[in-house]
Amino acid sequence: MSAEGLARIRFARSPLWEVTASVRVLKEPGKHPLHHAWRAEARSRLDRSTADLSLLFDLVPTPSKILPGFLAPVPAGQRPTLAEELADLRSVPARTVRTMIDCAVRAPSEPVRRLHADPVRELPRLAEVIEAYWALAVEPWWPEMQDLLDQDVRHRGALLVEGGAERLFSELSPAVEWREDGLRVRHRYFEGTHVLDGRGLVLVPSTFIWPVVFSKLEPLWPSALRYPSRGIGALWAPKQPASLDALAAVIGRSRAVLLTELDAPRSTTELARRTGMSAGNASQHLTALRAAGLVSVQREGRYVLYNRTALGAGLLARSG
Repeated sequence: MSAEGLARIRFARSPLWEVTASVRVLKEPGKHPLHHAWRAEARSRLDRSTADLSLLFDLVPTPSKILPGFLAPVPAGQRPTLAEELADLRSVPARTVRTMIDCAVRAPSEPVRRLHADPVRELPRLAEVIEAYWALAVEPWWPEMQDLLDQDVRHRGALLVEGGAERLFSELSPAVEWREDGLRVRHRYFEGTHVLDGRGLVLVPSTFIWPVVFSKLEPLWPSALRYPSRGIGALWAPKQPASLDALAAVIGRSRAVLLTELDAPRSTTELARRTGMSAGNASQHLTALRAAGLVSVQREGRYVLYNRTALGAGLLARSG
């Protein structure tokens, strides 16, 4: 890792990667106990559907020694939508698709053989399959997943500011070790040395890959390292509904709801998404809560985050 490579480290989240990684969880439930609650509900939704998702499932081998790289191109921006990533998937060159299938899929099914034979025609079909799977198995949980991934990126960014690359990578995963000349990433099935090019390294947090990491080193995209996000264990935990009547009678229901959502630092956009309020309405209520000393504001890079103060936490606790 050169100085130029270090200078080009960036973070990105990837809805398309979450699709690919979640298929692994569904196919190997015993290896992913953290996701049992999600898997049970997602499996039920998939079983009730008539959509043919075999092409997607057949492209994700288990155990996952190598995944076909075109299933999840490295994001070009920090927060791409699924539609943007699917546009990248449709544009992968046919020769690349065939090579990646040959490397990753040992016994291709008939749908995979059709994709191998004619990628130009079949990649749009694969995109449609992914959209159908997304609607059933990922999209219902995506707001909470977005919050978790965004919080992880903010935390890692703060580590980079506080202690540089060594601090960032030393806490990324037990499988990642920082060394003076770069990174050592422990993988189970292969080994080798990779020199970063001028495009640097993209760090992609994921909700579905704990406890391993995935390296993506194809020349078509910038190099990427996908690692488990913090807080995955609590992601699928059932939320206990709080009784807000007493508190809402004093400060109003919208402000009481916002106060309950601040169990972690969150932006106005995140709070609006979680509560169903408009961003403008949430901002007005947050300003009032801040003036009353119930929330505080902190800045992390370009993010402005709200947090409960001790007074706000105490008021919430006393209200039950």
